[in-house]
Amino acid sequence: MDDIPIAQRETPVVVPKSTFKQSYLIGGLAAIGTLALVAGAFVSSQLQRSQVSSASMASVAVNPTQSASPSPATSPAGKNTTDDSMLGHFRYSEAPQSALAPIVADGSIKLRKAAAKAYQEMEAAARREGIVLVPISGFRSLTDQNYLFFGKKAERGQATSERAKVSAPPGYSEHHTGYAIDVGDGNVPATNLSQTFENTAAFKWLKANAAFYSFELSFPEGNSQGVMYEPWHWRYVGDSHSLETFFKARPKK
Repeated sequence: MDDIPIAQRETPVVVPKSTFKQSYLIGGLAAIGTLALVAGAFVSSQLQRSQVSSASMASVAVNPTQSASPSPATSPAGKNTTDDSMLGHFRYSEAPQSALAPIVADGSIKLRKAAAKAYQEMEAAARREGIVLVPISGFRSLTDQNYLFFGKKAERGQATSERAKVSAPPGYSEHHTGYAIDVGDGNVPATNLSQTFENTAAFKWLKANAAFYSFELSFPEGNSQGVMYEPWHWRYVGDSHSLETFFKARPKK
């Protein structure tokens, strides 16, 4: 018994039942009050969080640019786009020889098969109306374009930017695609590859009828690429591949 404190050895004081009940009641009320305070604090905290979250969502809705991780710009197809142009001309792949077909008897001028068929139909329709369409140039290889750009530029002493207004750098010519063709008027050959071609019967017929054969003018007056007006230069856009070739998404500068 030596390890029991003396205070606990004394006879306990008997507390009247009424006093005990009163103390128990007071203690219970105190506990309930404490729980109420805790619950109130918790509810208040949740309300504050909800208000902050709502305010944040409203802020993002008003100003979407505040998003922490904005998405990169994409093309309509959902792929990132990059500018792939030079001196106002877009890059084009060279058509494979197996995809080409001749449009003249000696086979020296060729187009992609679908474009060749459409051009020959268009030429025949024009001839029935007394219009003589003459193909001047169709598909061109990188080697051909290299001479037309660099060779002619040197012969004429032209600045690079000046030469680019009339001829695309190699790798950037529509003629590489096999869908582009330069057309002349067989009755007025002096206008070939000249802006005076627009005054010929051939050009007027093309302007009125070329769309029926899926050909369109590549470089009209005031074109956005800054290329010189070329009334003789037309391109075929009559199937999915040709359409994608010329109209795939390209970002504006």
